[in-house]
Amino acid sequence: MIQNHNKIASSHPVTIGKYRIAACSKPLLSGRFGAQVSIASGRGSASTDRVMSFHDDFSTPDAAARYAIAQGIHWVHSAIRTQ
Repeated sequence: MIQNHNKIASSHPVTIGKYRIAACSKPLLSGRFGAQVSIASGRGSASTDRVMSFHDDFSTPDAAARYAIAQGIHWVHSAIRTQ
């Protein structure tokens, strides 16, 4: 079986207030999966998008996406508390 190591799987985005959190997992050469999260806010020229990649690797794409979403939610809750 040939694996496409460039294919990225993404989860359903989560919205908290003005923030949209979207996670994706990417197959690694080791056969495990890496995780990234995008935290976007604003619209048009006033929009921002923070992307975080994590060093941890995961056995499934779903586990990677769940971890990334959880980290994104944690970041948003921290940002909301400091406003």
